[in-house]
Amino acid sequence: MIEDLPPPPPPFWHRLNSFFAFPLQLRPLAYALVLSFCSLLFDAIFFLPDLLALVLIEVGIVLAASRYGFKITALGARGIRQSSDFGRDSSDEWTYLPWKLFAISLVQGSVAAWLSWYHPLAGIVALFVMSFSFPAAVIVLVQSGSFFQAMNPGHVIDAMRIIGWPYALLCFFLFLLSSGAQIAIGIVLPMVDGRIMLPIVNFAFIYFGWVTASLLGYVMYQHHDAFGIDAVPGAGLDDGAAADRRTPEQIAAQRIDAEVAQLITEGDLAAALGTAYEAQRTAAIDDLAAQRRYHRVLAMVPDKQDAMLDHARRFIALLMRRDLSSEALKVFKACREKDKAFALDDAAMVIAMARAEWRNGDAHATLALLSGFDRRFRGHEAIPQAYELAARALVQGLGRADMARPILRTLESRYPESEQTQEVRWLMRPAPAA
Repeated sequence: MIEDLPPPPPPFWHRLNSFFAFPLQLRPLAYALVLSFCSLLFDAIFFLPDLLALVLIEVGIVLAASRYGFKITALGARGIRQSSDFGRDSSDEWTYLPWKLFAISLVQGSVAAWLSWYHPLAGIVALFVMSFSFPAAVIVLVQSGSFFQAMNPGHVIDAMRIIGWPYALLCFFLFLLSSGAQIAIGIVLPMVDGRIMLPIVNFAFIYFGWVTASLLGYVMYQHHDAFGIDAVPGAGLDDGAAADRRTPEQIAAQRIDAEVAQLITEGDLAAALGTAYEAQRTAAIDDLAAQRRYHRVLAMVPDKQDAMLDHARRFIALLMRRDLSSEALKVFKACREKDKAFALDDAAMVIAMARAEWRNGDAHATLALLSGFDRRFRGHEAIPQAYELAARALVQGLGRADMARPILRTLESRYPESEQTQEVRWLMRPAPAA
């Protein structure tokens, strides 16, 4: 229903403070400072003249700052406003956009220069049209990644039409921002001298450039449906609202959970099992949600006990790898209730689960897990650990030192120098005289 739709994002002029604050977030601020002070490294390129070295460094700074600016715009168009939410990996989506934008500027500048030569008035008109359409061309470039689409007047006009009359206001703000760096430099430079001026100039241009990128990204986000951009879950929620922080994988998993639950409610266990099986078959082998769902449905189907027990061994291993020992123990005990002979095939995992039971203070469960360990895993290097843990459960958990003495004798005969033998010997030491 229409009333259930989320409210549209507020107009960009209501969020101007957030755009100016974006470059002051920790990550972009640190990156901007590093880039700015790189201009002082031209002396390190000693094999080139200072001027040429400085030009090369400045080109590198402009390229790096532009790439990050396109990243700000591209992710901002999806509703990502915090730099801490940016992915750490670079993306081909914006790696080459600075070069394409330079090519667009070069072509448009050449056309404007030719028209100025042909007729001064035509040159002025062309310069105005290109300046007015330039933000829309950048938006098309970010949206499509295509130089040719950004140069296509039809696509540029479509971008203006989508934004509507606020596009003129956007151009006005961008004009002010383009002047902001020059004004800031004019205020600060008289107060300083020497080489520190280079980082200050760089920082001013980077700061206002990233403010511009943040503004353009938000404008694209305002109209992300029309531009065909997928917004992240919860991106449209204002501060104070309960934001949806789920990942796309979590959303998909919960959708399948709901579908399976509905089938179970309707009594169609076969369909529920088929859905759960297909989901875990196509998911990654370590997809915990898919394996958990499949195991739970298997446990509900009466004639699938063998399949459930077989799957449980893999599921318990996954749970233990994720440090979910409590859940692993519950699954293990549920399998034991269905089949008292149920056992795990991995010695290290049996030891890990027995230790988890011992940490939980359940000596009986610890001993149950370790029962017959030396016979099932004959010759395994973990046998001394199993003996030591069983002795500890008997002595410290049940107070049955008499039952632990055979374990000590076995350790002393088979593993006389092991650390576990020394530990059990210490556990079995005589009580001090009163």
